[in-house]
Amino acid sequence: MFLTRMQINPRRRGARILLSSPQALHAAVCSGFADATPSDEGRILWRLDNYGPHRVILFVASPDKPDFTHIIEQAGWPTTETWDTKPYERLLDRLTVGQRWQFRLTANPVHSGRREGWTDTKPLGHVTVRQQQQWLLDRASRHGFKIQPRQADNAVDGELELLITDRGVRRFPRGDKRVTISTATFEGLLEVTDAAALKNSLSFGIGRAKSYGCGLLTLAYPTTSDSPR
Repeated sequence: MFLTRMQINPRRRGARILLSSPQALHAAVCSGFADATPSDEGRILWRLDNYGPHRVILFVASPDKPDFTHIIEQAGWPTTETWDTKPYERLLDRLTVGQRWQFRLTANPVHSGRREGWTDTKPLGHVTVRQQQQWLLDRASRHGFKIQPRQADNAVDGELELLITDRGVRRFPRGDKRVTISTATFEGLLEVTDAAALKNSLSFGIGRAKSYGCGLLTLAYPTTSDSPR
């Protein structure tokens, strides 16, 4: 597995086209691989992180190394910036139970429901912060981690190191249909409870809508004394 980081130039017309359509961006990401199908190691996952109106970072996890020349030419800085790809196994193979990591995840929190006139249940997006947080908490164990309690002096009993830093609804065309996806970006502190399950989650993603920028969980060293060594 590999993890790639690339800065997008949102001032460019090509970038605006990609940023407005997860379908278009997914196609562009997949075009960077000779074979974009999932493997036994993992699948292609991507996520856009927005740090301001002029700073957008594309992260991609993939079984193979990408060639994103076409995205740089369309939506980057062709003469000054490229992409940075690093082997992911260095992190995946050192996961152990008890480690603590800062994490970030953009996901599609949904539940099965039925609206008036529907004959079958369908995925419906959770709409409140509490519902979306609970969606992740309900799935944490099976994905190999638990969310840590908040340790700040002003922390309330039972409060967790879990924030939703961005929420939204994405609507875009796919063929002759229109797709609607509710998203939530989670940040916080997790503890590894099952290293194999967490490795699988990092390689294959969490939740639905993985083709549309959801499901990629990334880890970083926490700013505490018990950082993994």
